[in-house]
Amino acid sequence: MTPTIRPARRAEMGLLADWAANEGWNPGLHDADTFFAADPEGFLLAEAGGEAAGCISAVRQGSGHGFIGFYIVRPDWRGKGVGLALWRAGMARLAGRVVGLDGVVAQQASYARSGFVLAWRNLRFAAAAPVRLGGGEGEVLPAGNVPFQDVAALDAGVFPAEREAFLRAWMAAPGHCALAVRGAGGLRGFGVARPCREGTKLGPLTATDPAAARALFNALVAGAPGPVFLDLPESNPAAVALAREAGMASAFETARMYAGPAPTLRQERIFGVASFELG
Repeated sequence: MTPTIRPARRAEMGLLADWAANEGWNPGLHDADTFFAADPEGFLLAEAGGEAAGCISAVRQGSGHGFIGFYIVRPDWRGKGVGLALWRAGMARLAGRVVGLDGVVAQQASYARSGFVLAWRNLRFAAAAPVRLGGGEGEVLPAGNVPFQDVAALDAGVFPAEREAFLRAWMAAPGHCALAVRGAGGLRGFGVARPCREGTKLGPLTATDPAAARALFNALVAGAPGPVFLDLPESNPAAVALAREAGMASAFETARMYAGPAPTLRQERIFGVASFELG
């Protein structure tokens, strides 16, 4: 049976989040709204036998990039061609773009056969109650109190395309705590903590220097329901040190892979990625 692939409607995004929860991905409570804002036609749904059978995100980012994620086939539809149809539809939607993804270990060889090349590893750290860090420095304030263009400018160094719609939705979602760190030279950091079905996830956590990152981390985890999760690039040793000093343990890893030239990012400023689904 050949499945029908179409963009998911906003009202269907909750179903996709439920599938993610069933896979153990622990989605945020408001990921449906914020992910949809990133690209309203970027989440594809497969229908087979008159029912929803699987999904994939193929989110366009700016004019030249895209990201594949949220790749799920319902267990009772696996092995029936649904996954391949979704993959082909997602890649077709991103044709002509540099495409990124965060691949789990079991699938990395498969992605490599599709032309994806390893750029770096992302690690998920977790702790029931992170330890407060020393070495934090800077004035922490609500991110809404700084000009959005300053946040966007900082984000531009760590993300390959403009994502204003997503960032605005991410900052404003119910229960999300968006904070900034300011210094004499201007904005030094920006971060968000979001409530999830289990505990809290931090990300993005972007800072010009480790001291600003530590100040942000302390403020974001203060009072946050545990466990607390932080996804970060292994290629930033200061980020790894921050997580370990906070008593967090590495529990999961993905491979950031690209089909096409990997973007040049300020990885030393990435102390936490927003999500594995959108990069």
